[in-house]
Amino acid sequence: MECVFCAIAAGELPGHRVLADPVAVAFLDARPLFPGHVLVVPRRHVETLTDLPEADVGPFFARVRRVAGAVERGMAAAGSFVAANNRVSQSVPHFHVHVVPRNRKDGLRGFFWPRGRYPSEEAAAEAAARIRAALEDGRADDGPG
Repeated sequence: MECVFCAIAAGELPGHRVLADPVAVAFLDARPLFPGHVLVVPRRHVETLTDLPEADVGPFFARVRRVAGAVERGMAAAGSFVAANNRVSQSVPHFHVHVVPRNRKDGLRGFFWPRGRYPSEEAAAEAAARIRAALEDGRADDGPG
């Protein structure tokens, strides 16, 4: 089956587009957290952030930044939540960034899942060391594995 986001970007499927250019397409989420919840997708099909070519990262996120400002102004929101899933919880396997208008006391609390603490400073240091090591060997650019 063809990618639904690619089909929306190509105009083959309907979507309430708010931005379309050679770099990205942004459209209203069909199942919004709040009215004005927008998805920003790269026009080029890539499944995850780590699949997005490095040269495309800056131009793509410039569009995300622009859409975030427009969502806040257009929806008279106090701010916005900007987030992306990478594989897990990614309902469509085409990289996308959620831009959600936010207001105080809107019913959302921080992230949308339970947050916790590291069991110890040692556990936090170990997690940080593993990420630093992955950055040093370049694996962070390639995703898992």
